[in-house]
Amino acid sequence: MRGFRSRRLYPHSLSFAVAGLVLSISLATPSHAITGAVRVTVAKAAFVVGAGGGRGVLTFRHRNYPFTVQGLSLGITAGASVNKLFGRADYINELGDFNGTYSVVGAGAALIGGVGGVQLRNDKGVTITLQGPRAGLEVSANITKVVIILDQSRSTPN
Repeated sequence: MRGFRSRRLYPHSLSFAVAGLVLSISLATPSHAITGAVRVTVAKAAFVVGAGGGRGVLTFRHRNYPFTVQGLSLGITAGASVNKLFGRADYINELGDFNGTYSVVGAGAALIGGVGGVQLRNDKGVTITLQGPRAGLEVSANITKVVIILDQSRSTPN
């Protein structure tokens, strides 16, 4: 009789467990991080050590924020290219999170008119994913540091 009674309680226990799981999922708070759109143009020249710089625009919370980009790469790099990239910046909790030093470890190549892409991440957790056409000739397998500086004083409505 004891075994029979525990079998009768089992379906109810399972129902309560499933209901609890559904309730906890529905009450979970969503992340407050916001995604922004990014456009940037960077010119780069390199032979082992490379340097580049450019300008871009972050569209975030219905405003456009201009920024500057300065970069340095070290590794197997040769060539020169102009990159006009577009993409997104994920995991921005507040506008100031976008500023900072970003790192990427990657390998890529651009043959005249090729397509390039890069993913960058800073210490605040912001991840920038960019892609777009390249003009020039460049082959690389390197470690890159990129510094982004926002100019909040020049923001405009989107």
